[in-house]
Amino acid sequence: MRKLPTLAALAAVSTLVPVGLIALGANSANAAGTFPAHYAAPYLQISSGDAGDMAADLSASGDKFYTLAFLTPKSGCTPEWEDGGDSVGAFSSQINAIKAAGGNVIISFGGEAGGELAQTCTSVSNLTAAYKKVVDTYGVTRLDFDIEGSVLDDTTSNTRRAQALAALQAAEPAVQVDFTVPVDPTGLESNAVNLLKGAKSKGVKVNLVNIMTMDFGDGENALADAESAADGTVPQLESVYGVSSSQAWNMLGLTPIAGHNDDNENFTQSNASTLESFAASHGVQELAFWEVDGYDKGTGYAYSKIFNKITGGSTGGGGGGGHAYVGAQSGKCIDDNNSSTTNGTQLEIYTCNGGANQSIVTSGSTLQVEGKCIDAGNNQTANGTVVDIYTCNGGANQNWTYSASSGTIVGAQSGKCITVQGASTANLAKLILYTCNGGANQKWTAQ
Repeated sequence: MRKLPTLAALAAVSTLVPVGLIALGANSANAAGTFPAHYAAPYLQISSGDAGDMAADLSASGDKFYTLAFLTPKSGCTPEWEDGGDSVGAFSSQINAIKAAGGNVIISFGGEAGGELAQTCTSVSNLTAAYKKVVDTYGVTRLDFDIEGSVLDDTTSNTRRAQALAALQAAEPAVQVDFTVPVDPTGLESNAVNLLKGAKSKGVKVNLVNIMTMDFGDGENALADAESAADGTVPQLESVYGVSSSQAWNMLGLTPIAGHNDDNENFTQSNASTLESFAASHGVQELAFWEVDGYDKGTGYAYSKIFNKITGGSTGGGGGGGHAYVGAQSGKCIDDNNSSTTNGTQLEIYTCNGGANQSIVTSGSTLQVEGKCIDAGNNQTANGTVVDIYTCNGGANQNWTYSASSGTIVGAQSGKCITVQGASTANLAKLILYTCNGGANQKWTAQ
């Protein structure tokens, strides 16, 4: 069974080293930053001795988002922080400082070793109240549930948790629920799939399924297994939630261990860079890793810097966090109609609506939407060539340069601009290549 390392395991492992409404409680003094469409949120096993690592990491890497681990049972329906036994309310000043900087945190329950609140709190209403107290005390709207080991097979506590979360979301619709679960190189095991199905059947609205891409076995290739596990999980999410492939990728989180795993795998910084590019190109919502203090601090927060590229953070690089490109003439967004993933689908303009089909991710010199590359159709360079989406293949017709000063998006192969055909401003007007001429129908603002 894949697992997040215990505190004892932490101590035993050596530290390794171009395009651009929930009512919060009285203690939530600072407004939180909104999570972007794609972001990094590494784990911090928080205690009084390392709570300051969030601020240090933010300063070093630009990363504004963190997953705080773990809330486990103190007794009954009362949770505490696993590493140190601190009560709910501890670390509020550090969390508020992150929020004041435009960031946010995800509060994670459970984990590999500390116990799970749904097992010790046997009343659905009291469990709901315990979750709500965490939400109100810290002013958060993201809760993660790391369910692994024997807890995955505890159907009684899994049902109780699902009922409590559904009740919490009914009362507080802004609360988002994530599940963190173990995975094999071929995808989720049946008990993890059953956990997700059971939560869905009770009415839990799941934002994210975060797979623990770690501890695959001594001598295994940690990077290859992580990518294989993601590829295997996406069809399972499509089936459980009735979503498209692109939507399933956007429900996915990937969490390796930074550096040496418990079973002698080694997830290197080079591996992290490759996984970040993989995640950005597929539209993965979240990248995380275990763990900031024990594994990344000694590297100068190198893994945070690498993974934060998916957020479009200050470190720049591989994957952008997703931008809407708004036409100067029309005021409308470049749009992949109906979130199509079909090769050859021509891009259009449409009223901006914040949808994933209008969120364009930068990865290297490619622009990607719904996991596909924006492409000059049929490798053509002539005026009128269709601007479409196609499986990313490294072709020159998929390389673009966006200039914020001129507002143009220019094809590397053709030297021509992405243009609204006929200078139309109507919804569903098509995009083509055309000789750059300074027209307003060739100018875009990345937002």
